[in-house]
Amino acid sequence: MSVDESARQPASALYPPLEPFASGHLDVGEGHRLYWEASGNPDGRPALFLHGGPGGGCHGDHRRLFDPAVYKIVLFDQRGCGRSLPHSELQANDTGRLVADIEALRAMLDVDDWLLLGGSWGAALALAYAQAHPRRVRGLVLRGAFAARRCEIDWLYKDGGASALFPEAWERFVAPVPPAERDDIVAAYHRRLIGADIAGRMEAARTWCAWESELLTLRPRWRRAGAASAAEIALARIEAQYFVNDSFLAEGQLFADAHLIAHTPGVIVQGRYDVVTPARTAHALHRIWPASQLRVVPDAGHATSEPGICAGLVAATDEMRAL
Repeated sequence: MSVDESARQPASALYPPLEPFASGHLDVGEGHRLYWEASGNPDGRPALFLHGGPGGGCHGDHRRLFDPAVYKIVLFDQRGCGRSLPHSELQANDTGRLVADIEALRAMLDVDDWLLLGGSWGAALALAYAQAHPRRVRGLVLRGAFAARRCEIDWLYKDGGASALFPEAWERFVAPVPPAERDDIVAAYHRRLIGADIAGRMEAARTWCAWESELLTLRPRWRRAGAASAAEIALARIEAQYFVNDSFLAEGQLFADAHLIAHTPGVIVQGRYDVVTPARTAHALHRIWPASQLRVVPDAGHATSEPGICAGLVAATDEMRAL
């Protein structure tokens, strides 16, 4: 096991833009139809990208993390978000079903095994899938490791964690919640996000996403004003639904089951100043996963768009070509 604080220079880290050669919607039952797409080399080595959130959705730059001459690059929007239908749906939406969805997609595409790349929540989902189906995973590339433990949720949504670094943003986040409800901010927002008051739901979604957005990058970035977008509504509703239910995982499950992927090669790309998923989770995961490498980017936060993070992910998928 080793820790590498170096990262490839970010200039032109992403591969050139490309369009899918195939796409569609996969009916996985219970009313859910998942958007999926494939790009790159139709006969290449299969690679699956797992987006964050939960509820974040994919976009075109995610394809560019992989060498299109080598990989058959598969993206899909998880239940209820992105281009999957129905939008923002919470029913029949949990971690076990997402793991089953990945298996259904693998079977539909006739993939024997594949490389998984997941960031933040996508890292947790990648671990859950790999532990459930270790023979189907050729390797793992994780960004901003997240294991969905209670301490990780509390860091983000209880006073004294990330709020200690961003007190002004925290004040804005908790302001809509009466003091009597602030002992459980996630539950308070969840009630508003599933409530019948449409205007209240939209305001809660906007404020929920604004808090997370403030923490994503090392350097401050522009904050979008105005009403919540459809994507923000899906993200806030699905995140709150998962987090109020402990991500539908037993406490510490992804660490307890790490032995199931002990021999699966993996690279963890972690921003030193990641405030959303602090480096302690990546470090702890690396310690119990013998086949992993931990690469700490010394001048980065959480987001894939951070130059050092982006470069580190592309370098990792390039290295995984040899598997």
